[in-house]
Amino acid sequence: MAFPQQVRIVEVGPRDGLQNEPGPIIPTDIKIELINRLAAAGIRHIEAASFVSPKWVPQMGDAAAVMAGIDRQPGITYSALTPNVKGLEGAMAAGVTEVAVFSAASEAFTQKNINCSIAESLKRFQPLIEQARAADIRVRGYVSTVLGCPYQGDITPAQVAVVSRELIDMGCYEISLGDTIGTGTPLKAKRMLEAVAKEVSLDRLAAHFHDTYGQAVANLYAVMEEGIAVIDSSTAGLGGCPYAKGAAGNVATEDVLYLLQGLEIDTGIDLQAVVDTGHWITRELGRANGSKVAQALGTCGR
Repeated sequence: MAFPQQVRIVEVGPRDGLQNEPGPIIPTDIKIELINRLAAAGIRHIEAASFVSPKWVPQMGDAAAVMAGIDRQPGITYSALTPNVKGLEGAMAAGVTEVAVFSAASEAFTQKNINCSIAESLKRFQPLIEQARAADIRVRGYVSTVLGCPYQGDITPAQVAVVSRELIDMGCYEISLGDTIGTGTPLKAKRMLEAVAKEVSLDRLAAHFHDTYGQAVANLYAVMEEGIAVIDSSTAGLGGCPYAKGAAGNVATEDVLYLLQGLEIDTGIDLQAVVDTGHWITRELGRANGSKVAQALGTCGR
């Protein structure tokens, strides 16, 4: 299959990238500026916050303030993670127009992560999805550990397909397939996608790959060959998985954009502006920039 002519980037840095950041709570104004900079760079889908208990995810405790403070631009989706109905209600009060729910393809991971089985996790989401759709709010579904689990090991592609189909049947408009611990390889990614595509059409699937073993860009190339046209990524490679030992961050948005430019695939995003944003946020956080492309290109000082 030919590569897609266009690819939609879903920038997850402000949520998935920052939620497990160690150390002091990141100031709200820094999160707001990050989101505004990403929007100015041309990114049209930004996961901006998570409406979850601050007890469990302290870095996301200011979700309402972040959503209230950003300079919302027309044509940009500012989405939020909502793990339960209470989270959805908070997101609705903040004017969020798209939310995300998350399950996993691994029973062991689901138990460790949210203390229930896959079936129970899906059942919990049913009233949330129904309430969101009744309010004309789109729901995106995440399926974690699609290419490996830190507790269970290999995951069968058929299991990923089952969970993905369940979320679609429940009302999710799109499923993001997550290689949470970054152990996937191109062949494994293709085989997984082949199984899922038998249950869910390719135009309703996205790739969310972590870069622990340095395979994320290669894996993205492999699934784009099969028709994937939506990619989740995080500026400067921010992020990680607290339940996966040694798991690095998400694939860097800068690295994905460089790949796509080389393939002459349109995104409408200014690569240098994202590079500058990545250098800025990593300076603010006092951490290294995880993007190879950002390290190579440097910054224009913005």
